[in-house]
Amino acid sequence: MSKFWSPFVKDLVPYVPGEQPKLTKLVKLNTNENPYGPSPKALAAMQAEINDNLRLYPDPNSDLLKQAVAEYYGVQTDQVFLGNGSDEVLAHVFNGLFQHDKPLLFPDISYSFYPVYCGLYGIKFDAVPLDEQFQIQPADYARANGGIIFPNPNAPTGCLLALDAIEQILKANPDSVVVVDEAYIDFGGETAISLVDRYPNLLVTQTLSKSRSLAGLRVGLAVGHPDLIEALERIKNSFNSYPLDRIAIAGAAAAFTDREYFEHTCQLVIDSREQVIGQLQALGFEVLPSAANFIFVRHPEHDAAALAAKLREQGVIVRHFKQLRIAQFLRISIGTPEQNAALIEGLSDIE
Repeated sequence: MSKFWSPFVKDLVPYVPGEQPKLTKLVKLNTNENPYGPSPKALAAMQAEINDNLRLYPDPNSDLLKQAVAEYYGVQTDQVFLGNGSDEVLAHVFNGLFQHDKPLLFPDISYSFYPVYCGLYGIKFDAVPLDEQFQIQPADYARANGGIIFPNPNAPTGCLLALDAIEQILKANPDSVVVVDEAYIDFGGETAISLVDRYPNLLVTQTLSKSRSLAGLRVGLAVGHPDLIEALERIKNSFNSYPLDRIAIAGAAAAFTDREYFEHTCQLVIDSREQVIGQLQALGFEVLPSAANFIFVRHPEHDAAALAAKLREQGVIVRHFKQLRIAQFLRISIGTPEQNAALIEGLSDIE
């Protein structure tokens, strides 16, 4: 703490991102990155941008990428917002759409940065418990609130909420913004973007970090009613008018045009996920139903922290959470077949 800090800074509890080890030989199954590289078309588009034009500012509106997103999802460009990763998009959402007198609602087991943003912006919140099967129950959100946000699939559980259940929440909360955070939707779910024209209170956020293999590029987006998008644009242009650089705009736009590569790599991850689930169940693990590129597992006879330590000794890193309700679970990212085999090998001798 320093006397030069603004007073509120000392009370912040910053988010701690997943470990990014410096060693290259580790089997890294802890941060849900895609095991397959970006689209070759995206790489070529980015390489083409590395030229003398980098002396010029990028397009502050990122029109090339907005148009690509709009065409992909069948919406208008004024329904699309772009930012430097979905984290920045969500920060603008919290700042611009959730600062109301009533509390924000989100699941008790969810992203740990939701309460971090609430602390940053002084937003009151209520964490709504998942049910005993770690599922979101729409009826639990039919109460007074200043907004609602939840990941779909949820994280770290991987459990999916169907579109009809999302509609139940929207119908019960016509005077609140409902944000569906879809970082992992492409690995087994159906996007709620199909609902935005029917519900002016719906905002859907996504990232190119997972299914499009561009975590290192930092591109996020939101789709919703133009009134919601305008609020985000006003926040953005009061903060940083140039969140996306020339390389990011070109690469992300190209990634949206390469449907064949996108669908192929998503299916590889889905197939591997189902194989790993079967192998872990054969070893006695309970695995929650997953529509993400990770699985959430526990073993009835082995402590989760001890299992994580055992795997680390063998060069395999998975994510363990200390939150009481999920302290016996491990979140395991789906890797390449070779990485997945190393995971199973590391657990094969448990009894």
